[in-house]
Amino acid sequence: MNFIKTKGPGIVIAIVVAGISTFLSGLNVGSFSLEIIGAPVFAIIFGMIITALSPDFAVSETMKTGITFTSKKILQYAVIILGFSLNIKTVVSVGGQSLPIIISTIATSLIVSFILCKVMKMDKNVSTLVGVGSSICGGSAVAATAPVIDASDEDIARSISVIFLFNVIAALIFPTLGNAIGLSDEGFALFAGTAINDTSSVTAAASAWDSMKGTNGMVLAQATTVKLTRTLAIIPITLVLAFYRTSKAKKTGGSAAKVAFSKIFPWFILYFIGASLITTIVAIMPASGFTAFYSGTFVKWAKWLAKFFIAMAMCAIGLNTNIVSLIKKGGKPIIMGFCCWVAIAFVSLMMQHFLGYW
Repeated sequence: MNFIKTKGPGIVIAIVVAGISTFLSGLNVGSFSLEIIGAPVFAIIFGMIITALSPDFAVSETMKTGITFTSKKILQYAVIILGFSLNIKTVVSVGGQSLPIIISTIATSLIVSFILCKVMKMDKNVSTLVGVGSSICGGSAVAATAPVIDASDEDIARSISVIFLFNVIAALIFPTLGNAIGLSDEGFALFAGTAINDTSSVTAAASAWDSMKGTNGMVLAQATTVKLTRTLAIIPITLVLAFYRTSKAKKTGGSAAKVAFSKIFPWFILYFIGASLITTIVAIMPASGFTAFYSGTFVKWAKWLAKFFIAMAMCAIGLNTNIVSLIKKGGKPIIMGFCCWVAIAFVSLMMQHFLGYW
């Protein structure tokens, strides 16, 4: 009862905003699908608007605890549930040919963000989130990385905003660009899956290509598989960041740092891996009513719930974000996001050319 009393109001407002955002993301405005924007972006914008109109709303005693819980814990639960949508065996086997390109684009984004962080003297947490989000899978990667590096809600909001901007641009122009430079269907699937960072935008771009070329959903399936292969990179990236932070804490905190290890290490990532392993094991089990239900209905709803939880968390983050401050500090992250985006697209195409795919 105490949980409901202290955290309930904040959680409820996040659920309501996430529900509205999810509904809006399923609409079409003319030929433009709002799915490209996505529920998490709608939710974070609504959260910031509410705070701009009522600055004391998120920090009131009634709302504060629940909003904080949603922005931290619900975000971690979303990542864990996301694990159920990953069949590691299928992703690795089908997406194997894209691994050299994926590794190259991830390395490129991380290197570019690291260099620009030094050159532009940017906040390290923001540059890490932009670099990881641009290279792996947008909002999901930010959601997984933020707790590991102890990023603030404002850091997350700035990073998500930048990633959203280039997601939309990529989804709109990449099909035309791919056609102009003569990419094959397989080549565009690799390009979309490795150079666009958010799943919704990958599917939007791939669907546009399928419609343009009449390929019956083939490119959408291939691009989505490549994208899911990239998602697996969440695991090593977050673990490396966790061990780095732990090592740094030991150097600066002395013997007390040993006690802090349990708080620093991202245990939720281990649950994410566990969820992925369960799905992988079920996939190799003999066919039955259970395996059919799990692989179909259960996984479908797990994906939906993970996205809904991310939208809830983004609403809470928006409620804790000063939109005026976000705009004032947004210049450097946008420059970094643009450089990462261009570098990833270029490396993706060059690696295809080098490997003989284009």
